[in-house]
Amino acid sequence: MTDGKRGLSLFWRVTLPFLAGYFVSYVYRSINAIIGPELVREFGLSAAGLGLLSGIYFFAFALFQLPLGVLLDRYGPRRVNATLLLVAAAGGLWFALAGSIVELTLARALIGLGVSGCLMSSFSAFALWYPQERLATMNGIAFASGMLGAIVATVPLEIVLRSMHWREVFHVIVGVTVAVSLVLFFVVPEKISTRRAVSLRTQLREFAALARDPAFWRIALCMGSSQLAAVSLGTLWVATWLRDVAGYTQAEVAQALLLFNLLMIAGYLGFGRLADRLTRHGASTLPLLAGGVATASLCLALLALGVRSGNLVLWGLFFGCSTSVVLSYSLFSRRYPTAMAGRVNSALNVSVFIGMFSGQWAVGLVLNQWPQSAAGYAPQAYAWALGGLWLVQAAGVARLWSGRRLFAASGDAV
Repeated sequence: MTDGKRGLSLFWRVTLPFLAGYFVSYVYRSINAIIGPELVREFGLSAAGLGLLSGIYFFAFALFQLPLGVLLDRYGPRRVNATLLLVAAAGGLWFALAGSIVELTLARALIGLGVSGCLMSSFSAFALWYPQERLATMNGIAFASGMLGAIVATVPLEIVLRSMHWREVFHVIVGVTVAVSLVLFFVVPEKISTRRAVSLRTQLREFAALARDPAFWRIALCMGSSQLAAVSLGTLWVATWLRDVAGYTQAEVAQALLLFNLLMIAGYLGFGRLADRLTRHGASTLPLLAGGVATASLCLALLALGVRSGNLVLWGLFFGCSTSVVLSYSLFSRRYPTAMAGRVNSALNVSVFIGMFSGQWAVGLVLNQWPQSAAGYAPQAYAWALGGLWLVQAAGVARLWSGRRLFAASGDAV
């Protein structure tokens, strides 16, 4: 088989099924930004209740990350992800049939648990099948595929909801989830080297060594604080900001979300390509990562201060530049052996999803401090919510940059 045919076969049989799983996970992640008003009307949710309902997905996701890393390194990304997607399908079906807030919340938590392996299994599969100098690009492609799922949950979903109930939409998503799981089970080949004759005790000891690495904590804090702002806004609260502060209709909100997600795709792909180019020339990727997050933080500060002129540009830059945090995964892939890829990536992901859960719920709690009208939440409340998110994000990137010399061991000192 020629290199071209081999690469095409690898894409269809390995890369695409894993990307499809992450695509589905992002549909689940982002859907509340569009169906949120319907859930509020049907179940009488407060702002904090809506934030908790959306954020519980991330909390369940975070809780399972450390066990997930061990499972990925012991059993391989194919089997782990395929099994978990069936759990997500069960959660999606429960969500579609839920009759109370409690059922909705528990079902969304089950969805979060079920899709918790989609991104990390993709990263683990790429680490097994692709050379290191292509990992940043492949990781960027994985994130971009997720943003395609987020795009489906914008204008296309808003159009579909004109003729279908949100519960019917969930039945369709569940069917797609099951289909992706079956492809992973029966189409994706097994990489024999994923099966390591290493004891669980050894794996846990290696986990402990990772936890003692100060560079790990700098990166984890930056990732968690950045995503606390970017994802909590992008998957829920920027939609209500556009409605309550900028005066957008539901259709206009969906169009703006579509724009933001396209810019995030460009960000993931662009930062990945730039990072791989820097790596090939022996340069550090850390300034690129920190510079992107710092730029996003500046945009968020301006929005929090009340700048309204060109707000779509500021939001677009905020979401696009926040994607630079994806470089953390490829940076750490050079610091630790491939055999630890699952644990390294999932450990980083714990901070990410704790941040997402905290940010989504915290914004709802802030918005609840002002009286809610029939039209939405108080516009003045958003300045405080965005200001708090900015403070956390800025502190995270500042902490990372102050410890940049710690990355000398992985060739990423500045």
